[in-house]
Amino acid sequence: MDTKEIIKKVRKIEIKTKRLSNHIFSGEYHSSFKGRGMTFSEVRQYQYGDDVRAIDWNVTARYNEPYIKVFEEERELTMMLVVDISGSESFGTQNAFKKDVVTEIAATMAFSATQNNDKIGLILFSDQIELYIPPKKGKSHVLRIIRELVEFTPKSNKTDITVALKFLAGVLKKRAIVFLISDFMAADFEHTLKIASKKHDITGVRVYDKREETMPDLGIVNMADAETGESLLVNTGSKSVRVQYEKYYQERVNYFRETFSRCGAGSLSTRTDESYVTKLLGYFKARA
Repeated sequence: MDTKEIIKKVRKIEIKTKRLSNHIFSGEYHSSFKGRGMTFSEVRQYQYGDDVRAIDWNVTARYNEPYIKVFEEERELTMMLVVDISGSESFGTQNAFKKDVVTEIAATMAFSATQNNDKIGLILFSDQIELYIPPKKGKSHVLRIIRELVEFTPKSNKTDITVALKFLAGVLKKRAIVFLISDFMAADFEHTLKIASKKHDITGVRVYDKREETMPDLGIVNMADAETGESLLVNTGSKSVRVQYEKYYQERVNYFRETFSRCGAGSLSTRTDESYVTKLLGYFKARA
């Protein structure tokens, strides 16, 4: 993809996702995610009805009359987009590749955060950290994130969600809103997710294609693994082969849902031929 094509694609994504974030998501995002906590604002004299637990005993002793600490909610947030760019994300059979939908979801979230004057950062991962963009504010920063999502070429096609979560824990010291976007055709990340979820507000967004759910009967087919590059002749005409595949796929889906639930993290799934707008709005409203 040359520079002109990249700029054209980034602009197209900007127009579509910015409109969504301006008119639909900014309000839902604002009400769904809370600030990092309560921050100290000032000290004032105690008034009838105030919570005695808020009394500042040092100031009270100094002036010989009760004073309390006043706190206010810290609204500014940091959003981190943690995006899987492994080989399996280039799969797609309907309206779009998984990668295209992932990019649009990430862009929509970024513009929604910008409307709230929040910082946005990006982690692109495969089985290694491919790119890290520290959280910053501003439209130009969001456009850089979209550009990287569109044009970045990973060094590896494999996936390791644990690597991404460990890196996240290392670079973000303060609590953040985290959207972990992947097809989640991986396992063994529960321990790391549990640790990360204690510190951050994490939502797993699973993007998948309709054709991944079942194996069609097409006879003997030469199939290639998008992540390992290995090719294998598969007899899709065999019912047992199709059943075995569907069982494996469903195990991965169940692991994703159950793991995020056990770890106290949010999750949602959206298919490439479905409206991710509807899915995200439903998720936000359920959180509010």
